Amino acid sequence: MKSSVKIEKNVPVVGDYDVVVCGGGPAGFIAAIAAARQGARTALVERYGFLGGMATIGYVNPISVFTYNGSQVVGGIAWEFVRRLEEAGGGYIEKPLGNVAFEQEHYKLVAQRMCLEAGVELYLHSYLSGCVMEDDKVSEVIIENKNGTEALSARIFIDCTGDADLASMAGVQMQPDEGPLQPLSSYFILGGVNIGTPMMQEAIRHNKQGENCHCLPVREKLLERKEELGIPEFGGPWFCRTGQDGVVTVNMTRTAGNAIDNRDFVRAECILREDAFRMAKLLKDNFEEFKDSYIFAVSVQGGIRETRRIKGIHTITAEEYVNAYHYSDSIARGAHPIDIHVASGPAQNITFLKTPAYVPYRALMTDTHANLLVAGRCLSADKKAFASLRVQASCMDMGQAAGTAAAMAAISRLSVQEVDTEMLVSKLRELGSII
Repeated sequence: MKSSVKIEKNVPVVGDYDVVVCGGGPAGFIAAIAAARQGARTALVERYGFLGGMATIGYVNPISVFTYNGSQVVGGIAWEFVRRLEEAGGGYIEKPLGNVAFEQEHYKLVAQRMCLEAGVELYLHSYLSGCVMEDDKVSEVIIENKNGTEALSARIFIDCTGDADLASMAGVQMQPDEGPLQPLSSYFILGGVNIGTPMMQEAIRHNKQGENCHCLPVREKLLERKEELGIPEFGGPWFCRTGQDGVVTVNMTRTAGNAIDNRDFVRAECILREDAFRMAKLLKDNFEEFKDSYIFAVSVQGGIRETRRIKGIHTITAEEYVNAYHYSDSIARGAHPIDIHVASGPAQNITFLKTPAYVPYRALMTDTHANLLVAGRCLSADKKAFASLRVQASCMDMGQAAGTAAAMAAISRLSVQEVDTEMLVSKLRELGSII
């Protein structure tokens, strides 16, 4: 029999801001920089001790997609981050497609530097545990850290948690169930790989538009011997360079799981960690390029492709997305293929875009919450459109728009719905956004 315990606390409000961003992943740290650069007093809450989200806790490599059909699609602060990552020796721009291979420690460092330079106050090692509502507004978010339970107040909040945690706590309506969630995956990093062979030189560069970059020779051999060797479910594999000699990231593990259910996520991560070591051994035992390889690291957390998405004022549909519909309030872009992985079996449903798509401002908000925006994986999109927009460059572009809009709303004391979208678009273009 389950029982409950009632706990009452007096929670100190330790900071009052114009904008509070929850989640320090690709959408979140870019949103925080954008808001702070527009003059808003900005705080960023992140559960881990570093920034980068799925890039640095999940080792999701490369950052994609910045260029399409020969033209840049995502610019502004996101592209500034890429160039600074490159200058620091931790980023490698693949031409002509504009995917960016990276080394995760440099990613953490450059993201941190840019936030601090902009004046963002960082609340790292801080877990979002709740919020306080006043009518249609979030008045405070509740965080937990070594100082205990604390609260942050703000005029505008941005949910960049990926899983719509703040939006869910605030009572925002979510998109309906559209079938099984895409599987979870744990990237791992291998050292001692011979990356000089033709197969690996082809595999570690993700620079061909309209082609899946998985390593076909490895995939075909593993599929042929799957039953014989007892190989678990896998995808790809996709290999990506890090810039370190003989070191590659590997994306191939997969299992079904729901990352917003603690028990199920733990179960799935245990499977993925075991499978990372199994896959590393399979590569070592069966492919010459990996004969001297070894596990360098397994992702800090299982990689999450899909959980909750808000039901916003506008929901981006697959039809709009693949036809590159340009909205009057377009504020971000997407160029990654619609990429739907399945948990059971090796299939991957992929649709390449003819033209880069758009994201409207209305997909980052609801009509029920006056001071809440979202950016990144929790935007308002159907399952197919979302399967493209979930990647890093698109999330960064959305983050720039959300941070800029939040600053405008906070400084002018407007609701997020009252932001002048023409002025927002103009500001974003000044920042280098390509909309």
